Amino acid sequence: MHRPTFFAFAILTVLMTWLAPVAHAQTPASSPPSAVTLPGETITPVTNAAAGEDPENPFANALTLKGFIKSTGVMAYPLIILSMVTAFLIVLFTFTVRQGTVVSDAFMNSADALIRKQDYLGLLAVCNRRNECIARITAKTLDFATRNPTASFEEVKEVTEAEGNRQSSLLLARIAYLGDVGAVAPMLGLLGTTLGMITTFHAISGKEYGGSNQLGLAQGVSEALLCTASGLVIGIPALIFYAIFRGKVNRLICEMEAATTHLMALLAVQYKRAARAVVNRSGE
Repeated sequence: MHRPTFFAFAILTVLMTWLAPVAHAQTPASSPPSAVTLPGETITPVTNAAAGEDPENPFANALTLKGFIKSTGVMAYPLIILSMVTAFLIVLFTFTVRQGTVVSDAFMNSADALIRKQDYLGLLAVCNRRNECIARITAKTLDFATRNPTASFEEVKEVTEAEGNRQSSLLLARIAYLGDVGAVAPMLGLLGTTLGMITTFHAISGKEYGGSNQLGLAQGVSEALLCTASGLVIGIPALIFYAIFRGKVNRLICEMEAATTHLMALLAVQYKRAARAVVNRSGE
């Protein structure tokens, strides 16, 4: 398994585990038998914790979907959406950003043989059946050359270079979305933390914590910082995979440029051969 593929499935598993709802709830303990109440004694009612929540470990509750939404508030939804988008883009680029979608040996062998035979219409039909970057570049070149038989090789070469630059830009633009997610996710987390801090201090100033200001402040800050941690959990893997895919795309662009140069060299030989044939016929 390729390294990006391994990393993609690993981060996908982590994100899905983090976003998965609680698989099971804690079963409430059986109520003890009622005790005899003596005169003058008062019984303090004992309230059970909510189903699925562990009062001894509130951080574990925040890792569930329901607890995460409750702790982070309205910012939970964009963060969850960004985590899903990140996982989707990582898996998508793992299977689409590869050599077979840019330049393949099968196409290069076919193009080499057809150009040597000067079967440009046959090569154009092959290009239309292939979904590769090099096939699109070749198709644009041959379409211009066949529609303009009087065009010089330099004009055909300019068309090829323009299409090659366009295909390179499209490859880089695709993976740029992953870099954008890596930059936006921490900012959304910081925004959620800021909003949570504002809400916490507003509640403390209104004495809603009933005198337990320190405990209320600690709990509010802990829940607010969960947004920042969530944004970093999304943004850091997104930037790591963006760097991996960017290096891979640059390598594929270099291979595409080398393949294009090879095909244009073959086409230049055919143009020179055709020019010599015209000169020989005119000399006769």
